[in-house]
This record gives sequence, C-alpha cells and structure tokens, in this order.
Amino acid sequence: MARALGRIGGRLASPDGQSGGKAAFEAEALSSVDSLYRTALRLTRSPADAEDLVQDTYLKAFRAADSFRPGTNLRAWLFTILHNTARNRARDRARDTVAIDSETVEQAAEQPTASRNGTVATPETLLIDEALTPELQAAVDQLPDAFRQAVWLRDVEEFTYAEIAEMLGIPVGTVMSRISRGRRLLFERLKHLNPVHV
Repeated sequence: MARALGRIGGRLASPDGQSGGKAAFEAEALSSVDSLYRTALRLTRSPADAEDLVQDTYLKAFRAADSFRPGTNLRAWLFTILHNTARNRARDRARDTVAIDSETVEQAAEQPTASRNGTVATPETLLIDEALTPELQAAVDQLPDAFRQAVWLRDVEEFTYAEIAEMLGIPVGTVMSRISRGRRLLFERLKHLNPVHV
C-alpha cells in the first residue's frame, strides 16, 4: 500500500524541479499511512475497501496540498479527508438500490469465514487483531458506528476532541458525549473479565 501511495505522490511532484516542499509534505503525509489504514478498516470493515479509502484520501490530499496550512496538524487534516470521503461513499451507497439473492446469502452464511469478522485475513488485520485482546476487539466491533469512531480516534489514534469534532463534522460536546458513552458501553461489556470487588 505504501509503495502504491509513493507512486501517486511521485507523479504529483512538480516537473520543474521545485518539489522540495512538496516532497517534504508528501513524506510527512505518507508517515500516517498505517494509522489511516487502521481507521479506514474500522470504518469499512473490509481490507479492500479500506485500501481504496486510504488511496482516495491521499489522492485528494496530494491534489489539495496547496490548501493545507503549514503549521497545522497534517495528520488531523488527513483524517478529516478520510472521514469525509468515507461519509460521502456511505451516502452514495445508500442511494444505490440493492438486489438481494436470498439463496446466495444463505450459502454464504453456511460457509466458514477466514477471519473473525468475516473478512479475509491480511497482515494488517492480523496485526490489529493481535494488538487488541479478542474480548476488547469484539467489544469495540460491537459498538455503534458513531461511538466506535469517536472512541477509536481518541483512545487509539490519540486525537484531541477538537480534531475529532472537525474530522467527523460534529460539535466538540457531541464528541465528548460519544466517547463517554462508548467507553461506558465498553466497560459494561468487559467488566466480567476483571470484576471489581468492593
């Protein structure tokens, strides 16, 4: 994935040799590829869709590099682009009509899956699965999307409340509420693992 993104960035370099600033921008932007992919995987729950989302994010970021304000948080800017792109894709998909073949669905349900969440196991998904205990991973996966996104961006990616609010396009108070409620749900689902004795 990083190799493919490097090629995208290289094609966007200035032909007249003035790519010093652009090269530094691209290098700094590409240093966030792993965390963007992890978040994209959380949003899409599909490695192929996550890769596409990250590539679209970088393509948009490199095209809009001139609009980035130096001195601001580049990583937060990239995550904002990622979330906006994911939101637009979800909205576009919701508009599409879906035809369901119930026989195909039943056959797919009877077949064993390659990984815990129904996706094909890749090195990235294996790494993420190993980073979180199975219980925590399952509890995070079961959170409603809004809570999962907010908790993930705060507790795993370590963004500030203001940065998360900008990424998700919601007020800071809403971010704080979602994180609080998401953490509470996680606690409720995981408290049986380490019971508190009073």
